[in-house]
Amino acid sequence: MPDSPITATVDYHRDGVQHGFLKLPHSHDDSAWGSLMIPITVVRNGEGPTALLTGGNHGDEYEGITALLKLAGRLRAEDITGRVIIVPMMNHPAALNGTRTLPIDKGNLNRAFPGSPTGTLTQRIADYFTRYLVPLCDLALDIHSGGRTLDLLPFAATHRLEDEDLARRCLEGALAFGAPNTLLMAELEGAALYDTVVEAQGKVFISTELRGGGTSTPESVALAEQGVENVLRHAGILAGEPQAGPTRMLEIPDAAHYLQSEHAGLLEFAVHLGDPVRAGDLIARVHSLERTGVAPAEYRAPVDGLLIGRRHPARISLGDTFAVLAVPLDAS
Repeated sequence: MPDSPITATVDYHRDGVQHGFLKLPHSHDDSAWGSLMIPITVVRNGEGPTALLTGGNHGDEYEGITALLKLAGRLRAEDITGRVIIVPMMNHPAALNGTRTLPIDKGNLNRAFPGSPTGTLTQRIADYFTRYLVPLCDLALDIHSGGRTLDLLPFAATHRLEDEDLARRCLEGALAFGAPNTLLMAELEGAALYDTVVEAQGKVFISTELRGGGTSTPESVALAEQGVENVLRHAGILAGEPQAGPTRMLEIPDAAHYLQSEHAGLLEFAVHLGDPVRAGDLIARVHSLERTGVAPAEYRAPVDGLLIGRRHPARISLGDTFAVLAVPLDAS
């Protein structure tokens, strides 16, 4: 396979603190020999484990971006043992544009893995992470939230894996993050996710969802910051033990727990985020905006569960996910 077109202005193997860029050539109307410049920070202090910390996989998810920008500004080499690689905005053009996808090619980075060095810009970014950054790390933390279209109860997440030892280590990392909820997730489009690439290389992977709505709050940013430090302590990179409180164990077992609308219109919820529901309970109605006198479409829970996620905008289109259900797990 060809080498990546991306070059780094940092040396991953040099001690100290370095702030630089991942440079991806991008020729366009305003710059014939231009480049996308993705900010990166590397902090290294001798031999030890490596943590790869990322945010902005989607450009409208702000907790990870904020927490990692702050960490990049304060972390010193003498604070750590090993190495921390910080990419606050994996999809930097999307972050600048405030959108989920890269505005140039409309690519969804977290549906583009493992990527290609000769593909779209989005695929080239994915390829660099797959073949150059993930092999450097022992643990990867990718901080997500719901973006502009979803609001979710804050949780750290991992997956059920065939490799039981890796699954255990990933779950221990997710628990160390210290979110109020810890999930085992069945993902939609799992084969194309960053998660899958990291796990396939035998590395510990931790993901999060920390509210959403295209904004952040003092509480959600504080949770992201504390979670990052907890993960670095768990990895042995920062001294001390993780400061994690109690967590509730939940699972999204399969695709049936993601509910999509079969109607377009105005979404009205009948339950609150975090409410328990029983199979058959009314979750939401969709009202027609085309005419009066039409009964709304009603959507009911297909299974017992907890409303862990909901659509944030009230306008809804055919095929939009409007509710995500999780089920409690035995903490053991």
